Amino acid sequence: MKPQNLENHIRFYTPHHFVYYPILIAFLSASIYFAFTTEQQLIWAFISVAFVFLFCLAFMLRQHYALTLQNRIVKLELRYRYFTLSGKRFEEIEYKFTDDQLFALRFAPDNELLALIDKTLENKLSGNAIKKSIVNWNGDYSRV
Repeated sequence: MKPQNLENHIRFYTPHHFVYYPILIAFLSASIYFAFTTEQQLIWAFISVAFVFLFCLAFMLRQHYALTLQNRIVKLELRYRYFTLSGKRFEEIEYKFTDDQLFALRFAPDNELLALIDKTLENKLSGNAIKKSIVNWNGDYSRV
């Protein structure tokens, strides 16, 4: 597996992104085309709406369940790493961070994490700024 960094940390799920969605988009496009070019416009408009609904539903469900669980795991990992490195509970300062900041901190290696946490609290860095501040990227190869 290729080393992970800021440029390549986004991950695609091939069956979902490159099979299901293209097929759904093709069917949606065809139904919209037929809604405007046939005499049965109402039926094809209804079919188009159904495809839009399927598209939205599939995207939301796939992302929602996986990301909710992943978010909890990332927060638990940060709590563990912070306690291991500092001997203090992360929960005491965790409320000062946004989710975006917490999720960006997971890419920091242990030797950069505490300094980056302090820097984030001082300068109110965004998640993207945190990622750019990381010198030695710690890849998360199991993310959804």
